[in-house]
Amino acid sequence: MPAAPNPRSALSAENLALLEAVSRLGSMAAAARELGMVPSALTYRVRQIEDALDVLLFDRSARRAVLTPAGAELLRSGEYLLNELDAVAQRVKRVATGWEPQLTIAADAVISRATLFELCEAFYATGAPTRLRLRAETLSGTLEALQTGQADLALGLSSDLSATDLQVGSLGSVVFVYAVAPHHPLASIDRPLGDEDMRAHRAVAVADSTVRGRGITHNLLPGQDVLTVPTMQHKLEAQLRGLGAGFLPQPLAQPYINAGRLVVKPLQRPDSVLRMAYAWRQPRSQADTGRALRWWLDRLEHAKTREALLHHHHQS
Repeated sequence: MPAAPNPRSALSAENLALLEAVSRLGSMAAAARELGMVPSALTYRVRQIEDALDVLLFDRSARRAVLTPAGAELLRSGEYLLNELDAVAQRVKRVATGWEPQLTIAADAVISRATLFELCEAFYATGAPTRLRLRAETLSGTLEALQTGQADLALGLSSDLSATDLQVGSLGSVVFVYAVAPHHPLASIDRPLGDEDMRAHRAVAVADSTVRGRGITHNLLPGQDVLTVPTMQHKLEAQLRGLGAGFLPQPLAQPYINAGRLVVKPLQRPDSVLRMAYAWRQPRSQADTGRALRWWLDRLEHAKTREALLHHHHQS
């Protein structure tokens, strides 16, 4: 017995081109002449395609070969498929020149989203075939994404990376300010705050995005009530609403401080300053570094890029 018609095989580029010719020229005979086929062979191919899809593609009652609604939809979708096949062929050709199929970047909560997207725009402007994937991570989750192979480049690491086998570069330092809404009880205290002052009020903390570890926290006091939120933007919003107090990156908080929507409180403890880094996995050799990763690393060598990633938090 002959094999049952296969819908997938029916949707070959050759068959789609055949159907397009019949529709454009209006007859099987004219399409056969253009394609260099015997009319009966072309008619047989069309029926094979229809049998495989279990639909009628052309209305045989008309004098011309007129597409049925199903046939018209097939050609519309088929054009998309053919364009995708062309795009895949181009991608495969370019990837063979050293571009990675995909580059995943894990960005910590302290990284400026505006600057990150500006870098993405510049990368796409090069015409590179590599697809970008961005991961939003926090605290040790950023490092974990890199170490477990879920990311190729990590931005905004604050951990000690001396004991890792990663390649590391410095981004710079970020000052964290202790800020509250003007209507928060701590806003009216006219002296530097001590730990007991802070402990008496709810803190807002960003959850560590680690999956495997217990996670880490910064600046939380034993016994303190905590509102845990998923991102730095959530933390900012919670503090603007007076739901709690806590440390915010000064570049992110500064527009709201200037507008009077946040009040920075001096503390008895030293200023909170974190040194931030970026890292990537060590390739077997320099030649093994993909061109997409190399593009990002070249940009990170510029001081203005590093400064913008930490300090240029534009308001949306």
